[in-house]
Amino acid sequence: LDPIKALFWSAVLNGVVAPPLLVLIVLLGADKQLMKSKVSGRLSKSLTSAAAVAMTLAAMAMFATLLLH
Repeated sequence: LDPIKALFWSAVLNGVVAPPLLVLIVLLGADKQLMKSKVSGRLSKSLTSAAAVAMTLAAMAMFATLLLH
C-alpha cells in the first residue's frame, strides 16, 4: 500500500464527507431547544453555510473532472 496514495484518498474522502457534516453542525447550532442560550449567531451560521456550499461545489467539481478525465 502506497502511503502517498492513502493520504490522497483519505483527503478526498474528507472533502466529500465534510459538507454534510457542516450542514448538520449548522442545524444543530441553530436549534434553540437543544442549544438553549448558546444558539449560533447569524455570522456563525452564515460563514459555516458558506463553507458548506463552497466545499460542496468543490466536491462536485472534483467528481466532474474525474468523470471527464
